[in-house]
Amino acid sequence: MSKTRARIKRRFPSILDLAQLMKFRKPIFSPKKRRLSRALTIYDLRTIAKRRTPKAPFDYTDGSAESEVSLARARLAFEETEFVPRILRDVSHVDTSVEMLGKHHSLPFGIAPTGFARMMQTEGENAGSTAAQDAGIPFTLSTLGTRSIEDIFTAAPNGRNWFQLYMWKDRDRAMGLVTRAKNAGCDTLVLTVDVPVAGARLRDVRNGMTIPPSITSKTILNAIPRPGWWINFLTTDPLRFASLDTWNGTVAELLDTMFDPTISFEDLKWIRKNWDGNLVVKGIQNVDDAAKSVAAGADAIILSNHGGRQMDRAPVPFLLLPEVVKKVGKKVEVHMDTGIMHGADIVAALAHGAHFTWIGRAYLYGLMAGGRDGVDRTIEILNSQIVRTMKLLGVNSIEELNPSHVRTIDRYRSSH
Repeated sequence: MSKTRARIKRRFPSILDLAQLMKFRKPIFSPKKRRLSRALTIYDLRTIAKRRTPKAPFDYTDGSAESEVSLARARLAFEETEFVPRILRDVSHVDTSVEMLGKHHSLPFGIAPTGFARMMQTEGENAGSTAAQDAGIPFTLSTLGTRSIEDIFTAAPNGRNWFQLYMWKDRDRAMGLVTRAKNAGCDTLVLTVDVPVAGARLRDVRNGMTIPPSITSKTILNAIPRPGWWINFLTTDPLRFASLDTWNGTVAELLDTMFDPTISFEDLKWIRKNWDGNLVVKGIQNVDDAAKSVAAGADAIILSNHGGRQMDRAPVPFLLLPEVVKKVGKKVEVHMDTGIMHGADIVAALAHGAHFTWIGRAYLYGLMAGGRDGVDRTIEILNSQIVRTMKLLGVNSIEELNPSHVRTIDRYRSSH
């Protein structure tokens, strides 16, 4: 049986037809702007960062404790989350802003405290604080920062700059930092409580990472394809801790030497009496400790397992959210960090009950990929992903997000 075929009429394309097809992108002459423009996700920034940064500082950022299960589970929890979209809603306008601890912020995430930022890229904390200022989000300086409290407030005088405190064995020196933060204009103190001892970060041990970085035959070989990092390192002011004495050793040795394993809820109450600004407790990993922290005077808590960098097989903050919010959410703000690599992760956390979220690795990947411009790109990527996810969910504002918008896929719940 013969088939009937419609004949296709062909023609010669006109010059106008060809001209419309031959459209070229405007060239980007700056190598940095060109590589950042090609980064469409945080993982793209990570790829660039790994290519441009020596192994030891990159692994310090990228890695976590022991078998790195805590971080892997945090990512899996986000990936095994399912959204429940609503259709036929007018989402022509989306408001991503939030009120957080008495101030308005343009986006529902901030930059978490991360140590040694200038080791990742020479602009360090100045890049993070100025990018945060311009984006209308908070920035948190770590006790282990490589720029001083005063440097940050000078670099970003109009930003909301917080200070993160590890309690030292020498209480007077620790509170001296708190006084400096207050005098500089800091309105919020973040007390990190999950470091009674340093986690076993095996990548750092295997890399022999010290502060400042040691130059060995291995590091020289690793530096050959990454000359930009080493030029910056060798031609700018020496890499050091701005709030600590000079240290020549590993991070774990520093933590075990400086920080106090005896810290208790009584110390939290004492800090509350000596600090009249907002007090945030970071590192909460169970409901009881959340309630005790609130009773001791916390204005907000951050559910966090330190990005998986302390205890392996730690609780996943995202999965802990509903229970903690139910217990203390009417008394204080409940924030979370750990594993956030996409704007959809942030939307899921907010729908799950979080009031605010914090990014660490995502910020540092951008910093390593392109300094201040790379941090801007991190914020741009997350912002665009948040807006798109909200529109696809059918919501116009952060306030509209609620638990009905998200659920955990059954196969994840049953296997864990």
